[in-house]
Order: sequence, then C-alpha cells, then structure tokens
Amino acid sequence: MFSVSSAGGQPASPRGRSAGPTIGAMTSNLAVDRRTLLRAGLAVGAGAAASLAVPPGALAAGTDRTATRAVPALVRGGRPTLPNGIQSGDVSLRGAVLWTRSDRPARMIVEVSRDPGFRHGVRRLRGPALTPRTDFTGRVRLRGLPRSADLYYRVRAVDLDDPRRSSEPLTGRLRTPGRHGDDVSFLWSADIVGQGWGINPAFGGFRAADAMLDLDPDFFLCSGDTVYSDNPLVESVPLPNGTTWRNVVTPEKSKVAETLSEFRGQFRYNLLADNWRDFLARTPQVNQWDDHEVHNNWYPGQLLEDVRYTEKDVDVLAARARRAWGEYVPTSPRVADPHGRIYRVIHYGPLLDVFVLDMRTNKDPNTPNRQALPHEGVLGDAQVAWLERGLRRSRALWKVLANDLPLGLVVPDGAVNQEGLAQGDPGAPLGREGEVARILSFLKRHGIRNHVWLTADVHYTAAHHYAPERASYRNFDPFWEFVSGPLNAGAFGPNTLDATFGPRAVFVETAPHPNTSPAEGSQFFGEVAIDGGSGRMTVRLRGIDGSVRYQTVLHAAPR
Repeated sequence: MFSVSSAGGQPASPRGRSAGPTIGAMTSNLAVDRRTLLRAGLAVGAGAAASLAVPPGALAAGTDRTATRAVPALVRGGRPTLPNGIQSGDVSLRGAVLWTRSDRPARMIVEVSRDPGFRHGVRRLRGPALTPRTDFTGRVRLRGLPRSADLYYRVRAVDLDDPRRSSEPLTGRLRTPGRHGDDVSFLWSADIVGQGWGINPAFGGFRAADAMLDLDPDFFLCSGDTVYSDNPLVESVPLPNGTTWRNVVTPEKSKVAETLSEFRGQFRYNLLADNWRDFLARTPQVNQWDDHEVHNNWYPGQLLEDVRYTEKDVDVLAARARRAWGEYVPTSPRVADPHGRIYRVIHYGPLLDVFVLDMRTNKDPNTPNRQALPHEGVLGDAQVAWLERGLRRSRALWKVLANDLPLGLVVPDGAVNQEGLAQGDPGAPLGREGEVARILSFLKRHGIRNHVWLTADVHYTAAHHYAPERASYRNFDPFWEFVSGPLNAGAFGPNTLDATFGPRAVFVETAPHPNTSPAEGSQFFGEVAIDGGSGRMTVRLRGIDGSVRYQTVLHAAPR
C-alpha cells in the first residue's frame, strides 16, 4: 500500500487527501527521458522560470550586475513560490523522499503519477506546513512504490491562510529500484563551490550538470563537501589567461558561516544554479557529508585557530551545519534529524546495496596518525559493527562502500598531522588504518565478494587497485577504489599513495596547477553501470563535458 509521511514545520495530517488509486495501481508507462521532460517544459513552473528580483544588499560591492545572476528574496505579497526548486533522495526498496522550500509559510502539496502529464493515475498527498522553524523547507516520504518505474512528482506550496493562493507547480522525476534483470546506473562526485569558485552564469552554472543530466542516471551519490561553509566568495577572480571569473554572490556566501542562518545560506546558494536545480529535480540523490559543510579538516572537540571566526568551538558550528544539512538535503526524516544517524544503507534492488559511511561525526583528532592498534579512527566501533552486520546480511550482487575520505591517499593537515586515514608509512596498519584493516579482513573472512569503494575529497580523479601481494598488510582480497570530483571547485592533485594496503594507481588525471578553476576544466564525476543480465559493473571516470577519461569492467565473483 502506498503511504506518505512528512517532515517540516509541523506533522502532516492524514486528512484532506483526495481519493485515488495507489501508486501500484497506476497504469501509464510513457517512456519520456529527463532531457525530453526538460524540453517539454514540465520540470519548471512558470513562476520559477521568471526573472529573479534583486533584493537590497544581495550583491557584494563591486558586482557587475550584467554578469552576475540575481538572488531571490522572500516575497511577502501575492502567491507563494518555490525559489529553490524540488529534489528527491534516498530512493530505495523502502521508498523515497521529496523535498522543497517555499518563500513563506505554506503547505507542501505533492502529486505523484506514472504519467508525466499527470492526466491519469494521480495520487495527491498533503505534506507538511513549511514554516520558519525549518527555513520553510519540508519533505514528504513515499512508501510502497512500484518496482522499476519512472514516477513523476509535482510539488506546489499553498498559502496557509488562503488555500486559493498557491505557487506554480514544479515537476520532477525519479526512478525506483528495478527487478531481477534490470540494469542499474548512477553517478558520483563531490566538492561543490569550493576554493572561491562559485556560480558563474557565463560558464553555464555548474558546467558538469548538463553532461550528468544527459546520462540519465538512476541516482546521484554526493560524496560530501556538498557546500563550502568556510570558503567565502568574492565577485571577481582573475584567471591565468587574463580573463575574469565572475561569481554570483550573496551575503551568506561573502563570509564564513557561523550562524544557523549563514549555514542555511550555503545550501540556498548552490540552488541558484539553474542547471543544477534541473539535474536535482530529475535525479534522486544519496548524500554524505565531509568537512567543508563545517570547516576544513574539522573533528569533534576542536577549537579553531582561524581568525575569520568569532565562534571557535567547532562542535557548536557542526551542530548548526548539521541542522542546515538536514533541512536542505533530501534524506529520510531519521537522517535529517540533527541528532539522527547519517550512515545508512540504500537497498537498490538485487544488483546493488550502497553503504553510506559517516567519516566525520566520530572522527578522532588530527595527529600524525601513528597510534597503536586497536584504535577508533574515523568511523568508530558502533559504525564498524553496523557495517559488518549490513555486509553480512546483504543479498545484493554488488556492495558499494561510499567513503568520503580515500583509503590509501595521504591527506595532510599541516606539516605533521594527518586529515585522512593513511599517513605515508608503508608498514603495518597504524592509527586510522586499523579500521580499514578490520573491515577488509572481515570481508575476506566471511567470503563477501564484489565490493567497490567510491570516494572523492582530493579534487582529482583516479582508479586505485588494492592487492595483498603488493601490501604490508595482506589479510584481504583484492578490490578497487575509484576517486572523482570536484564538481564545481578548485582542482588539485595528485596525492601520495600509502603502500600499507598495496594500492596501485591504474589511472590518474589531475589539474595542471593548484586550484585550477572550472573554467579551465579538471572537473570530474564518475559513473557506475551494472548490466542486469551479466552482472558486470562498468566504471567510467568522466570529465566536465561527460567525456570518458578512463573505463574498466569488473566481473562479479560467484556468491
């Protein structure tokens, strides 16, 4: 039975829903891809397509108004609007989450159908009230979805005082997990609006978004650094070729984020990019968080030595950032809750389970990372035990472990301390490497095959193959780790590989110089495609225009 739950300013009431068939009873099966949907104009309502007004103080001093996109303001008169678009996330066998944000107090109303024109089999759902408590954001959780279906959802905001006043509808699409024999494909990347590179309309918003949309993935895995709360933007940045990169700027993006309002503004900023909103409306997300949602290389208990900050207690900053992340990222209410657990598994049918790790909340302080074992490092014993249970129970052919910190790349934090899991010592596991060794030996001991690790963080793309015959620590089976990103941030690399687990860099593409801008390329995302018939996994590392930079085919071992 199709059901719904809501999260927002207040719980949704089961009353007021129109009668209609369940999703499982819908019969329309029109084959309309996301690009066709865009060209047909279904994805963006007339209100969202209108020009944006520029509120006082929305642009930094010196802004070139002809080159910089305007910033939406909260409008008090007329009808509600949905200025930040719509999104879906955590689509799995258990359901899906729909998200939006209003410009004022309003009720979230959702319609779902298999028909992109919403002429047949429409299910209308009464969502939560969108109130200042959640910055006017809200979500509706769908359950009991049909398998292997393209579902179209239409969202509007209805004025709380006058139900005759509602926003123009915005329409998106999501694809539900398949059955045996169905293919699966998804993309991953990370690192959005970092190192001073924001939304530049002259370069098409987030340039990679168009290529990502054309690939029509089942979902997008964002491997952390969804925003850069510690990287303020200025309006113009000189480029090496003598031209100028011009950022859209807002008050919240003009300083480091410290208040809850400023953290919320980091997420609103990214949604000013038209093609990014289009991509998110048509592509469900699976989200992690890493460090820049709060502060570079942060860990619990840290006191910042950063003169830009008035609030030095990183735990206070992290709590505010965590709340904003939960309000703006389309995850289940349990994950979105500021006290909820970010790590989780996404069951995406018989071919795929995605284990989403949290390598920040339980992270130990950054030291030289040479502590004796056993040692809790970035996951913590509770999360490792959860992961081991989940891996043993998984019946999916492939297990993807989404690790926002790479396993074998050395990521320093200053001259001595280490931000990452590795530290450059090629010998036996030390410090945070102990957790990696524990998980790898567990996989071997229980005969769990077909696991692939996907990561980001280092702002370049690479394919790493790990093998015991090359390693100091040998109690594991060979496996692959693939690196991608950034999506719209400065590009760097390469980092040094630590030999403890025997990695070999099969492919690496880095930036031509540190902090290469998106205008120069060096932006990357990855693609995973699993063939439903053979079970083969094809991994492609792609450039900003979607071009394939590297490809390999992995054959599933018998289970």
